[in-house]
Amino acid sequence: MSDPNFYLLMAAAALAGLAMLTLAALNGWRGWLQLKHQQMAQDHLATTPAGPSAGARIEIADLKERIRKLEAIAAGVDL
Repeated sequence: MSDPNFYLLMAAAALAGLAMLTLAALNGWRGWLQLKHQQMAQDHLATTPAGPSAGARIEIADLKERIRKLEAIAAGVDL
């Protein structure tokens, strides 16, 4: 067992095994990160409300303008 080739072969095998385990763990980590990214994107799409339509925005702006006019009338300011 004092053969230097035996120790060199064992070290190379251990290094190869460690490299395989490291690559497998790295692949699993990347897959988990991709899964979490997809889940976050899906949750973001599900919780993001659709913006109001153009007609609704125009109507809201019209109502705000009416409120401003009524408040000015109530305060006695001439427009």
